[in-house]
Amino acid sequence: MSYCVNCGVELGAGAGKCPLCGTAVVNPACPPDSAAEPFFPTRREEVAPVSRREAGLLLSAMFASVTVCCAVLNLIFYRELWWSFFPGGAAVMLWVWFALPLLCRSLSPWYRLTLDTLAIAVYVLLIAFAVHGLSWYFRIALPIFLFVTAVCPTEIWLLRYRRPSILTSIILVLLTVGVLTAVVELVCDLYISGAWRPGWSLIVLISCAGLCIPLIVIRRVPSLREEARRRFHL
Repeated sequence: MSYCVNCGVELGAGAGKCPLCGTAVVNPACPPDSAAEPFFPTRREEVAPVSRREAGLLLSAMFASVTVCCAVLNLIFYRELWWSFFPGGAAVMLWVWFALPLLCRSLSPWYRLTLDTLAIAVYVLLIAFAVHGLSWYFRIALPIFLFVTAVCPTEIWLLRYRRPSILTSIILVLLTVGVLTAVVELVCDLYISGAWRPGWSLIVLISCAGLCIPLIVIRRVPSLREEARRRFHL
């Protein structure tokens, strides 16, 4: 057994130089054996990447098997409650989130975000159907999902492809949060009492607008914008 005199790594019987630092091996008492198996592979190879389509098909099979098994068990046990909608809907939602992007690589991020939001809406619809709550679904959940589907994917698409400045991105996000809270309270008030009585959402909306005002001023004034970039690395 030999060791490199420079770095101390253990050398194989057929090593003519150190595989780590390249120092020549000189040992008259133990010349290199050319027939010995080397410690390290002589040919560089890379692990073949996993096929995205095969991974997508594997996930699809897993989600489909869970859905079918739950449906069969539901037909055998607890027939008075369609509890299989809960795991089955979750499997469909997860399939849209994870398996569909692997099977359809050409799907744009905007369509992916829209489908992800619609998958959540369908999952909540299945839950509402299972618990006989279609009334609150169509009057509360569905309007909120439609608003999120219309606004959030478009905003994310703008932030990703239009690449606005960090200040502009923060302003867009704050305004979206404020408007979303107002929409949520509006829909809930109309369902519960039939009239909109702004409360907590108005506080959030005013707070978001108040934070946006100085950011807009900084965005519009070149000297303030440059100072913010220097101080906060924007």
